[in-house]
Amino acid sequence: MKDIKGYIRDAAREAKTAARSLAKISTTVKDRALIRMAETLEKRADEIILENKKDLEQGKGSGLNSAMLERLSLDKKKIGEMVKGLREVSALPDPVGEITKTWKRPNGMVVSKMRAPIGLIGIIYESRPNVTADAAALCIKSGNGVILRGGSEAINSNIIIARLLSGACEQEGIPGRAITLIDTIDREAVLELLRQEDYVDLVIPRGGEGLIRMVVENAKVPVIKHYKGVCHTYVDIDADLDKAENICFNAKVQRPATCNAMETLLVHQGVAKRFLPRMIKRLREAGCEVRGCKKTVAITPDIKEAHEEDWGREYLDLILNIKVVSDMDEAMSHISGYGSEHSDSIITESYTKAHRFLREVDSSAVFVNASTRLNDGYEFGLGAEIGISTTRIHARGPMGLEELTTTKFIIMGDGQIRE
Repeated sequence: MKDIKGYIRDAAREAKTAARSLAKISTTVKDRALIRMAETLEKRADEIILENKKDLEQGKGSGLNSAMLERLSLDKKKIGEMVKGLREVSALPDPVGEITKTWKRPNGMVVSKMRAPIGLIGIIYESRPNVTADAAALCIKSGNGVILRGGSEAINSNIIIARLLSGACEQEGIPGRAITLIDTIDREAVLELLRQEDYVDLVIPRGGEGLIRMVVENAKVPVIKHYKGVCHTYVDIDADLDKAENICFNAKVQRPATCNAMETLLVHQGVAKRFLPRMIKRLREAGCEVRGCKKTVAITPDIKEAHEEDWGREYLDLILNIKVVSDMDEAMSHISGYGSEHSDSIITESYTKAHRFLREVDSSAVFVNASTRLNDGYEFGLGAEIGISTTRIHARGPMGLEELTTTKFIIMGDGQIRE
């Protein structure tokens, strides 16, 4: 049996040392490593799938639901997406060393702000083994070490992916410990990792609300997170209803188990009778359970009535709330009262309303005439993301390379002293 406290302390210390070395490595070397990481996953895909099958069998045996199993599963297509993400991150500009602002003081001193790596990033996550590759890619490119602790349900998948990625780094001269996986499923390992304030500079949890709250409550290091994704789409009286139907269907049905899937549809009373019957019919044909307010039920009587506790719920499933609202003000008030500041969208052809919605809805991503499912680092052109933040300090929204850097002041002088 492992000495968990000592194991985590040693792993964090070694990862921090590797992170310090990585911070000094050139963009060329980092990019070569990312390409080798991609090639390695591509060549070893069959081995990854074999290890993933072990996790899937154990998951089925332990009663994981279909949504969790879907997140856990890997096939050639998903591995191909991981490979593509690694290559795209390699092609992105390196933020490290970028001068973001420069000014000259009256005494001739030149002050600038430069982007620098944060240090060692801890990632605590559930189910999705692709997070291992996404996190490693973004951290290597941004000059950060990463220490990963995935869920017990994905242990075999995570071990092989991390081992392959770490080995590829070493072949290009980057310390293998820059990608460190905690390979024990002991729950105490998570708590111990959260106590490593001497080594870990930032923790990013990815998973359900329960996991994230546990991390926040126990961490001695800064945490960037979002608790849940209660995402809304508002169909305005000036909406193109064909466009609205396709966007709303995608936002709910395409992948309902994600944090950026729509949980509540808000519809202006002026278009509700024309829009809701066709929208609800299409949703139900796709297997979606619909729960509506009293006005919605009056229009389509064969659906369930939504209750107060439903409006703030993140289903992560094919269940959708629908509310008929009198105008955009009521829609925005509902979003403010029940939303999670994650992703919210308006469907409208009114320029004025669209821009008012963008200004007044306080979420990490606000959309006009587009699906909330697009709140994603890859879709935003970040190459990949390490998570979506709804916190307000340092980073908000999908976290890509830039969000994984901090800044430092650099000063060029010529003998100046303070008088």
